[in-house]
Amino acid sequence: MIISGTRLLNTPIMSLQTGSELARTSRAIIDPKNLEIVAYELTGQLLETKPSLLRIVDVREFSDVGIIVDSSDEFVTPADIIKLQDIYELYFSLEKKHVIDEKKHKIGHVTGYTLNTVDFMVQQMNVKRPLLKSFSDTELIIHRNQIIEINDSAVIIHSDSETPEPLLESVRTAYVNPFRKNPQAEQLRSEKS
Repeated sequence: MIISGTRLLNTPIMSLQTGSELARTSRAIIDPKNLEIVAYELTGQLLETKPSLLRIVDVREFSDVGIIVDSSDEFVTPADIIKLQDIYELYFSLEKKHVIDEKKHKIGHVTGYTLNTVDFMVQQMNVKRPLLKSFSDTELIIHRNQIIEINDSAVIIHSDSETPEPLLESVRTAYVNPFRKNPQAEQLRSEKS
């Protein structure tokens, strides 16, 4: 299922053992290499250590009441898992990240994203346009396939490819109307009439 990334922020983490709320999600931990959400940072009064994280692989189910886990034993600290610690320490966030194309034209900045709840990959980014370009279109949706690179300052996407005019001309002259055998002869007949 494709959902908005903000839908899972401030979501209750519910215990399957006790049926009570253990914590709430506060921010997504996103791996910038592949835009996969690997964990959520948690907030709450019942947390034993701070920061506490809930890895996506430890989620049992998503429901209307929140994210369901077996128990609070599923919560980890960034230091518990080396790979997770490396990603956590990047403090990577897609929101407000500038989006430019490969020709260095400013496209806008990220205001949100959608994700797939099957693999927790970011599928699309919502990009708000700059003021002057917002008169024609206020927001764009950029699919993950359009992304070339993600660095500290921006998300770089493929630019719109325009077909060069000489190629268009060669296509126009190469096209033959199958209903007319000889266009010049047809034109001469119409002039004589």
